Amino acid sequence: MSPELVSILVLVVVFVIATTRSVNMGALAFAAAFGVGTLVADLDADGIFAGFPGDLFVVLVGVTYLFAIARANGTTDWLVHAAVRLVRGRVALIPWVMFALTGALTAIGAVSPAAVAIVAPIALSFATRYAISPLLMGTMVVHGAQAGGFSPISIYGSIVNGIVEREGLPGSEVGLFLASLIANLLIASVLFAVLGGRKLWARGSVPVDGDGPAEATGTGTGGGAEKGPGKSTGTGTGTAGTAPTAVAVRPDQDSDGTGGATRLTPARIATLVALVALVVAVLGFDLDAGLTAVSLAVVLSTAWPDDSRRAVGEIAWSTVLLICGVLTYVGVLEEMGTITWAGEGVGGIGVPLLAAVLLCYIGAIVSAFASSVGIMGALIPLAVPFLAQGEIGAVGMVAALAVSATVVDVSPFSTNGALVLAAAPDVDRERFFRQLMVYGGIVVAAVPALAWLVLVVPGFG
Repeated sequence: MSPELVSILVLVVVFVIATTRSVNMGALAFAAAFGVGTLVADLDADGIFAGFPGDLFVVLVGVTYLFAIARANGTTDWLVHAAVRLVRGRVALIPWVMFALTGALTAIGAVSPAAVAIVAPIALSFATRYAISPLLMGTMVVHGAQAGGFSPISIYGSIVNGIVEREGLPGSEVGLFLASLIANLLIASVLFAVLGGRKLWARGSVPVDGDGPAEATGTGTGGGAEKGPGKSTGTGTGTAGTAPTAVAVRPDQDSDGTGGATRLTPARIATLVALVALVVAVLGFDLDAGLTAVSLAVVLSTAWPDDSRRAVGEIAWSTVLLICGVLTYVGVLEEMGTITWAGEGVGGIGVPLLAAVLLCYIGAIVSAFASSVGIMGALIPLAVPFLAQGEIGAVGMVAALAVSATVVDVSPFSTNGALVLAAAPDVDRERFFRQLMVYGGIVVAAVPALAWLVLVVPGFG
């Protein structure tokens, strides 16, 4: 049995054990990385740790730390209330506002994980308060980021169009952008309909500006917060409820008609400034989102220690272990050439249409655990030989690969999915993780085939 096949089988075993036993998949993956890396790939510790996602570790820790402080001092409550006022109390519009916001950020040049890191904590805090399915809100944020991710001036779009030009293939910058935009918009529409969007429309408007008690009552099931004074009575089932849900407030600070959600205290003003600074630093100066978030959190912690005393404990450590372990194992697979081995095997198939759909599936499966752009950078050159035969349209094939490799970023093992999982407050994380994993599996199974059928089979380009 080849080393590459052994490494794939071990990954399957990790998934089976993690889903049948109460063992953190990240811990299992670290053990698998050690075993396969040492015994099969002949890697030393440095070779194994080369795949450890240090940048993602800092992003997950930094962003969840900063927003834990924002939740503790009521800043996220204020932002949620402001969002409700913006749409005149129509809660059903908020998921689409978050979709459009992340899409706009990536379209103008933000890296997709940076946009998700900025928007997801606010969006999921809103979901908790108003009994919206966290799965709906989280996936709307991720699909919004991918909808704008291939604009001609975006990071993804610039990279993929550069690869196409370097390989001498015909390309269409507008076609690539529209393919991703339409695909993610359609998926978001289906999600909105299936995950409670119709109930949100039926709910109508909620009172805003403190003109009613609706924001502090209700027993919806979308938030999953623990029960207690001023907290949600949700069950964490991830389904949309029928009434808004309360959130924790600081009664020692605020006592206005909305639980203090509309009052700007000095701590909240400073936190809002910190969030704006995070956006400016990441989008304007290309600074690392994780390091910037940690630095801002430390400043807030120093100024208001009472608000941030428990924030470190609220960092999503189990999610950090899960994601870092799995991605370290994927790094071992890349180091020993398993991914290249699989791609080259498919690229050598003599039937172009079959090779095309298999490459789309490889892009989707691998990208669910690894860098989407990195996978496209590897797979587009593999498609060159049969694209040269003229039986497959290059524009459609590149667009299909781009959609297949990025739409799966809802997986909890991808950077965007991990950020959504880590950012969700007051939910049953194991349940939410399973929901994201099941949904990611559905996307991996269905979208590559649909992208191939719509974009490759007609022969575009």
